[in-house]
Amino acid sequence: MGRFMVVSKADNLSEYETIAKKYNVGFEINDFYEAAVLDDENAQSQLIQQYLDAGVPEGSTMHGAFMEVVVFSEDEKIAAISKMRMRQSMEIAKQLGVRGVVFHTNHNPMITGESYEDNVVWKTAEYVEELLKEYPEIDIYMENMFDTTPEVLVGISERLCQYSNYGVCLDYAHASISDSPMRDWVEMLAPYLKHVHISDNDLKRDLHIAVGTGHINWNEFAKYYRTCFDQCTVLVEVMGAEAQIQSLNYLRDNFVGLFQY
Repeated sequence: MGRFMVVSKADNLSEYETIAKKYNVGFEINDFYEAAVLDDENAQSQLIQQYLDAGVPEGSTMHGAFMEVVVFSEDEKIAAISKMRMRQSMEIAKQLGVRGVVFHTNHNPMITGESYEDNVVWKTAEYVEELLKEYPEIDIYMENMFDTTPEVLVGISERLCQYSNYGVCLDYAHASISDSPMRDWVEMLAPYLKHVHISDNDLKRDLHIAVGTGHINWNEFAKYYRTCFDQCTVLVEVMGAEAQIQSLNYLRDNFVGLFQY
């Protein structure tokens, strides 16, 4: 059975610690993807120490740098900075002792053409492979964000699935507002899935509202959980203790015996 997680932020860490203990869930640490922190070594050190002092729940993960991170850019300077940010994320993850780091494909669906998608796949896979080799003790999960179909993630995964520390993070909410049926996302990515992000929305926008308060079909999610996600870790990707508790209770109370914490 996969383990559930909640988003943690250092500014309210005691609240997330309480949830972690009550529900037996881990953290996905969300303090280290902004440039302001990544450019401030003192801030990084203080945040890392705060987590180490509090104690990071076993099996926790971290969200890596993703804003404007484009390792496949044709602009070599942009690509170089993007690679630096990803490496920074891995180094921070190593200090925190987390199990895995989530990165985005950052594929732009508004740019069409086989050459563009091939470039995204090959250059992303090439650099992620370097990180997989350099940090074999840390999992790397590639997540769909702007992607409207699973094809790019499948292409990246076909090149990286030989590494035991590689996997896909399926953001279920992102997939729910894409151009592709959920069935396609799940079936095409199933061989590579290790991590899942869930939140609710209106099936139009990525709202990150509490599970059960939007229009996502959670009965369908429960079906996929039984058949495809039961060995995955699952992040309840909503902000704030109240919404996290509401989400965890909704899943537990509406699917008795399936989602156990």
